[in-house]
Amino acid sequence: MDVKQAVKIAKTQVADIFADEEIVDIGLEEVEFDDSLDGWIVTIGFSRPWDQKNALTAALGEGQTGRSYKVLHIAGKDGRMVSMRDHYLNDLN
Repeated sequence: MDVKQAVKIAKTQVADIFADEEIVDIGLEEVEFDDSLDGWIVTIGFSRPWDQKNALTAALGEGQTGRSYKVLHIAGKDGRMVSMRDHYLNDLN
């Protein structure tokens, strides 16, 4: 399986699993092949409706739109999703 296939599988899995939450802006954040796992580690980001700024906070320029990140392990041999976990960004401010 090549990297494009792994990313497509990861995006599809996230979209399917979170379909009832009406997520938007699904996108690739990071990808790497892990030889020890014989699989792809793919980080996918997305936004949920309740993470969006409301009109007042947007007008005031306050806060950032929320985004969730999931790290998926996609098996290299058969493309199945082995695991999915949260990925938290470190606040550097």
